[in-house]
Amino acid sequence: MDGANHSVVSEFVFLGLSNSWEIQLVLFVFSSMFYVASMMGNSLIMLTVTLDPHLPFPMYFLLANLSFIDLGGSSIASPMMIYDIFRKRKVISFGGCIAQIFFIHVIGGVEMVLLIAMAFDRYVAICKPLHYLTIMSPQMCIFFLVSAWMIGLIHSVIHLAFVVNLPFCGPNVLDSFYCDLPQLIKLACTDTYRLEFMVTANSGFISVGSFFILIISYIIIIVTVQKHSSAGSSKAVYTLEAHITVVLLFFGPLIFFYMWPSSSTHLDKFLAIFDGVLTPFLNPVIYTFRNQDMKVAMRRVCRQLVSYRKIS
Repeated sequence: MDGANHSVVSEFVFLGLSNSWEIQLVLFVFSSMFYVASMMGNSLIMLTVTLDPHLPFPMYFLLANLSFIDLGGSSIASPMMIYDIFRKRKVISFGGCIAQIFFIHVIGGVEMVLLIAMAFDRYVAICKPLHYLTIMSPQMCIFFLVSAWMIGLIHSVIHLAFVVNLPFCGPNVLDSFYCDLPQLIKLACTDTYRLEFMVTANSGFISVGSFFILIISYIIIIVTVQKHSSAGSSKAVYTLEAHITVVLLFFGPLIFFYMWPSSSTHLDKFLAIFDGVLTPFLNPVIYTFRNQDMKVAMRRVCRQLVSYRKIS
């Protein structure tokens, strides 16, 4: 077949979230509110870390980069989903679909590595406090950041290599609101069983492996904190609780999605909304709610911005 690699499908049609007008209205209000809130919250964290010199460099440098990733993650599919909610025909071009898959997996890969880096940061801060600034030097933070982006890009390119040359010659309807790789592969005009297994195994292995690395790291940290109970340790526990909550929010939907790929589409859509809309909103809330340093720094930055506006 000479034309096997040439797709004739130029666009894909989304079935969306619901055909009920009432549910569409609720989803529109809910999604819009949380998307705007996540953009404002993550932007405020980035601005605070950039402008406030009193925040410890390693931990908050990584947190600012996580907020940047959350900004990107929430902007890949959410704006299009909100725009499409009331549209009868929800479409995306073939190139747009491939681009969406690429950025989803880049962001996902980068966030996994950043969460591991933040767990390592907490491990060093709690288990090796005297060597913290030596180990978590600016060079080490830059190394973590560059590694995160390299791994995210490689992870995404591997996934695209699976799908970019598949023949799409007819079916083009996706029962989703964004380009989902497992569903997209099923539309190809060829036997995709082995490819579906490889994609699911690849993402599932990376997600589960990263999750277990993080869980083992946090168990070690918790045991260390219990052995050395002090005021500093109790403060560390607060930041630890925030990290563990964010890890569960990020990996929970991913692991469920890839470990049980045959689950209902309604559950898949709920998990996708949770991961794409709610999690980027909850991350800044979780990291600032019990973090006194961040709350004080945010107030300082807000006062600086207000006084700057008055002067100008």
